[in-house]
Amino acid sequence: MAIPMVSKLLRSHLQELALNDQRIDGREQWEGRPINLEVNVLARAEGSAKVTMGDTIVYAGVKFQLMTPYPDRPNEGGLMCGAEVRPVAGRNWEPGPPSAESIELGRVVDRGIRESGCIDVNSLCIIPGEKAWQVILDLFAISDDGNLFDAFALAAIAALKTAIVPCEKFEVGEDYPLNVSKIPIMCSYHKVGNRFVYDANSQEELGGDERIHITLGEEYHVHSLQKGLKGIFSADEFVEIMEKAKIKSSELRKLVKTVLGD
Repeated sequence: MAIPMVSKLLRSHLQELALNDQRIDGREQWEGRPINLEVNVLARAEGSAKVTMGDTIVYAGVKFQLMTPYPDRPNEGGLMCGAEVRPVAGRNWEPGPPSAESIELGRVVDRGIRESGCIDVNSLCIIPGEKAWQVILDLFAISDDGNLFDAFALAAIAALKTAIVPCEKFEVGEDYPLNVSKIPIMCSYHKVGNRFVYDANSQEELGGDERIHITLGEEYHVHSLQKGLKGIFSADEFVEIMEKAKIKSSELRKLVKTVLGD
């Protein structure tokens, strides 16, 4: 498929900026946009959060439903994560069924949370083989100015940390806080102008190349590692990205703890 002329011109401009160690919005290579995190923002959700990352705005909501455990995992509950991005978020999004991009967003966020083990699925079991809780994590984008991955991931873990299991509503006991033992943090890096940058905005995403998503735990355990789009990166580039991700994930984890009062 031919690259649109606007993309060719944008890529050329981004490459010129990179040669002068500049970015299109004036940030430094590893500098993120201002972030604001709010929790308990959706009245009808059992847990919720809102993240504003520059002009990117997303919500995360947590709901619960009862499920029959899978036959091969009779003592486990479940986790479902889905992302929805409608045209209101930006001109590049279309109405209709979830796009491949929306599906990827949900899956990448899901993987980071699931592989971290922050939710003990065994603790969600009510009656082995008969009844368990399914945690439903819904992600919605209100405005997309780039890096929905990190915004969704941050909102997701904050929403989960505030979630209350609605036992009384389903007549299976007393309500209690969902046990979320860890705070996995995703950091995403995009290759723009032949170098990787942190927290790419929409113009950098449009004119950039491959991207890398890293979800880290408190001891810098790698819970998930995802590469997107075409392209390659060197071992030296990856080492540098990983070191930057360690620093940034610690900052974002501290933000989550501060907002939650931990």
